[in-house]
Amino acid sequence: MTGSDESTLAFAGLQPDDILTTMEELGFHCDGRFLALNSYENRVYQIGIENQQPVVTKFYRPGRWSDEAILEEHSFSAELADAEIPVVAPLTLHGNSLHHSGKFRLSVSPCKGGRAPELDDKDLMRQLGRLVARMHLLGETKSFLHRPMLDIETYGYQSSEYLLEESFIPVSLEDAYQGIVRHLFDNIDACYERAGNVRDIRLHGDFHPGNVLVAGERLHIVDLDDTKTGPAMQDLWMFLSGDRNEQTPQLSTLLEGYQEFRSFDARELNLVEALRTLRIMHYAAWLARRWEDPAFKLAFPWFNSPRYWDEHILSLREQAALMEEPPLEWTS
Repeated sequence: MTGSDESTLAFAGLQPDDILTTMEELGFHCDGRFLALNSYENRVYQIGIENQQPVVTKFYRPGRWSDEAILEEHSFSAELADAEIPVVAPLTLHGNSLHHSGKFRLSVSPCKGGRAPELDDKDLMRQLGRLVARMHLLGETKSFLHRPMLDIETYGYQSSEYLLEESFIPVSLEDAYQGIVRHLFDNIDACYERAGNVRDIRLHGDFHPGNVLVAGERLHIVDLDDTKTGPAMQDLWMFLSGDRNEQTPQLSTLLEGYQEFRSFDARELNLVEALRTLRIMHYAAWLARRWEDPAFKLAFPWFNSPRYWDEHILSLREQAALMEEPPLEWTS
């Protein structure tokens, strides 16, 4: 079991002095304050600046994205910010938003504070719906050329194949795992067939409560690192939690705000559990691909244990059943 690729150990040599030196070379006068923020795929730091507000710098994991893909993320963020959608976009320094330091690429953004959103706050949920709709209105005006597509091949087949080929799935569970994923792929295909020919647009892609900061009456949208092309439902379903009876009113409130700016295609409700399933599969494979990164072993000590895989297969079985149920109900 290798469980790693060239980029897995890429941050082993990245030291605080290197980061501060890079920031000084970009023209910032650092005051010595240095705080590592919660990020695993990349490395993200809050840096104190003399007589100014701190900034946040992101060092991109080498080998993950091309320069063109990162610049498309930056361009989309800038478009959203220019449209007065409260996305925290990278700063343009010396005419560029993407910078290089040795083998690393990095960006610098304003530092925005806030707390996680309270999803039982209906006014806040409506506000989130309005913001997502505005993002999607702009997202549908152009197409990505270098960002990935959210599809069953990338997030489903490639994820399961990696786990099996790299022997992450315990031998005793291989037959059960292979059986359930075959069932899942049939159900995911059926969900997409029921949804019909839904439109794929530019998305935030990883829009969940952790990527929204609430500061007073303002919201800040952060981390477009996973921006991609896919159905609008991808930027909505992660704000739904609990069982069907709990999700239905949450959905109604969210779409009440969404519909103020953009029409929602109700056929996409057929995709909620399919998208959730693909995320579960992709997440397990992501942890596996990064498992040799020491930061992952510290942050996710429960991963790759027999209990983890037992629970993973159980969650996949639950998803298979959920995809066979009718979609959530919503009356526009």
